[in-house]
Amino acid sequence: MSSTAIFASGFGIAFGLIVAIGAQSAFVLRQAIMRNHIVPVVLVCAFSDMLFMSIGIAGFGSIVENAPWLITGMRLFGGAFLVYYGFLALRRAMKPSAMATETGPARKSLLPVLGATLAVTYLNPHFYLDTVVLLGSIANSHGDAKWVFGFGAMLASIVWFTLLGFGARFLQPLFEKPRSWQFLDGVIAIIMFTIAVNVLSPLV
Repeated sequence: MSSTAIFASGFGIAFGLIVAIGAQSAFVLRQAIMRNHIVPVVLVCAFSDMLFMSIGIAGFGSIVENAPWLITGMRLFGGAFLVYYGFLALRRAMKPSAMATETGPARKSLLPVLGATLAVTYLNPHFYLDTVVLLGSIANSHGDAKWVFGFGAMLASIVWFTLLGFGARFLQPLFEKPRSWQFLDGVIAIIMFTIAVNVLSPLV
């Protein structure tokens, strides 16, 4: 397989994993619609993906696969966080608010937003399973060309979060209505609860 084909494979597989709306993407979408520090949010998400893809490609994925206790701990903490975040979204959905200003409802300062971004990224076990274990394993199957695959996967992350973060602003007029926020937060709550069930179900 040529380097171009391997690069394209890395891009396509990673893009397919990331585009499936998960906890991280749902969080970014909400911040983007509110125009709530979206540049640092996008940078944190993309950099986190790139960092842990690199760790997986470097061979750490095999260590994680052989440490079931680590996976169990990740599932417990991650599942609990996702349930908590789902309840927050559900509570917002029950008390929706329209955009009062250009920046959206309840705009927060930078540090709390960055803290929430880090939490929704690093407390989600699927983040590690996708970046470190899955993509890392697939990349290593390409031998000496593993970093070519990895660079394609990293580009997919950059492209997705850039599109999500800066494209969502076009939805802002729609979210001047409280009902739109109610729908979005309801969907986010469903996503969080569904992922939490998937994360915790192997432990039952």
